[in-house]
Amino acid sequence: MKILLADDDSSVRRVLQFKLEKKGFKVDTAADGLQALEAIKSAPYDLLLSDIRMPKMDGIELLNEAKAAQPAIKVILITAHATVNQAVQAVKLGAFDYITKPFEDEELFVAIEKALQFEKLESENKRLRGKLKKVESDKKLIGASKPFRQLKSMIHKIADTDATILVTGESGTGKEVVARTIHQESARAEQEFIAVNCAAIPRELIESELFGHTKGAFTGAVRDKKGKFELADEGTLLLDEVSELAIDLQAKLLRVLQENVIEAVGAEVLRPVDVRLIAASNVDLRARVRSGKFREDLFYRLNVVPLQVPSLRERRDDIPLLAREFVRKYSEQDEISLDPKLVDKLMEHDWPGNVRELENLIARMAILRRGNKLTTKDLPEDFGQFDPRDEGHDSDGENQVTLEEAERKMIVEALEKTGWNKTKAAKRLDIPRHVLIYRLKKFEIENPE
Repeated sequence: MKILLADDDSSVRRVLQFKLEKKGFKVDTAADGLQALEAIKSAPYDLLLSDIRMPKMDGIELLNEAKAAQPAIKVILITAHATVNQAVQAVKLGAFDYITKPFEDEELFVAIEKALQFEKLESENKRLRGKLKKVESDKKLIGASKPFRQLKSMIHKIADTDATILVTGESGTGKEVVARTIHQESARAEQEFIAVNCAAIPRELIESELFGHTKGAFTGAVRDKKGKFELADEGTLLLDEVSELAIDLQAKLLRVLQENVIEAVGAEVLRPVDVRLIAASNVDLRARVRSGKFREDLFYRLNVVPLQVPSLRERRDDIPLLAREFVRKYSEQDEISLDPKLVDKLMEHDWPGNVRELENLIARMAILRRGNKLTTKDLPEDFGQFDPRDEGHDSDGENQVTLEEAERKMIVEALEKTGWNKTKAAKRLDIPRHVLIYRLKKFEIENPE
């Protein structure tokens, strides 16, 4: 453990330094708070041992500055009886402990040992959290097929770098899951992961959403607002559907990647940021470049490490694994099995919606199941009849509904036709009554009468 000892009494410093070094600690000293702060800003320390009353900067102010410079540093304050209340307040502000003068050597060493043990526990906790996140990320990346093994191998290689990554693949393949896994396996795992869907934000708001704005920058800007880049500082930012960014915003994004600075809307100063950027797209960005809709220089900045997420058609061997995982996810506490004929049927399907389509299908089947084994009879009547890639499909989405909307509508219709009799409604839906009760709570469906 490396200790910084701050005390304006030179004799106290010499005695304590001698005793601490005799115990095997490496000790630097400072004659006042300002000297101590300069030392903390120039070198890492495990522990700051500081008197409260010192010239130029007292121990309380030093505590705040030290924690700002080195958040992990442990601080033990030395105080006289007259300032015990001040020391107690300092503990509330982040000090690890305090000891009062005069003190025995053993009392000091016990306090230091406690700080040392606490630091070890924090380090072990951080290591275990990182290990747990890696396990969780492996669980989310479900698949054992050759294309998927190659994808996971690539993720493991690049995760702990700061390289910009371009994740491509069809809609529903799991590009965001890939991006989250990269973040969780990186050194930035303890920091923020923020995902932005560039196509879901109105064009006039996207600049403010990404880079922030100052109060009064435009009508409605009643206060300063941090953008996603600033919120993701020291972490990871995913720009999904990056192809939808307007050309002028592409230029601003390019500047961020080149100079690591952002300019909020209405701001006059640049702010440095440290963000690991992952971009994702379900369209061919090279084709966008050729058509003049995407900047070539930005494309090459984003495409440092390209990752292609395979479609479900390319990894059919993973369908049984995925189906079992989704059954477990959506069947609550019940043990649900899959009929082999159903699995064969699922593997034959073309899956235009990829993993997202499979998950929604399994969720629907698990909710409306007839028993504890899913069979081909549990498949919806329209299974395999709709392909959004076909010409003439409903591309504007006006007539599309979500899985939850469809379920809610079916349940309400059954209840209305049975006079809100739950037992009869469950029978009409061909589901157990407890499943119906669970869905009523989830969708907050109540009898209007």
